[in-house]
Amino acid sequence: MFKQTLKLTFVCAATICVLALHSHFNAAEAEYGDVVMNEFSDAAGMRPVVFPHWFHRIRFRCKVCHGDLGFAFKAGGNNISMLNIIDGKYCGACHDGDVAWSIENCDLCHSGVPNTPTQVHHSTAQTLMTPIEDKGEAESSPSESDN
Repeated sequence: MFKQTLKLTFVCAATICVLALHSHFNAAEAEYGDVVMNEFSDAAGMRPVVFPHWFHRIRFRCKVCHGDLGFAFKAGGNNISMLNIIDGKYCGACHDGDVAWSIENCDLCHSGVPNTPTQVHHSTAQTLMTPIEDKGEAESSPSESDN
């Protein structure tokens, strides 16, 4: 009887660990340097894409993606859609099922926290740079010399 109780306790503990790990990895958040892409995801009812930039960068030179595949050097600089990817553009150039996994596993890419804006996650540029004013706003607001 003791062995059955011990075995049941072990199975329950293992199940709880597996469920905890599963929920931890399904609630993935971007890490430093990842690019969060959310131009279309929220509107489509999907989680934002988390692109692991450094994972790709240690394997490929910048020119592979930013030259050969046409990625802009700015988060949100391209209108990447699932149709583009299916057509073999942008991510779809490699994520075709031959070079890397294909699009059937949505959660591998769409793993971001909903409503996270397009950004380089924890980029120091976001805290050091001031946003560029809209010219219309700048012209309509009074300048300091008008006071």
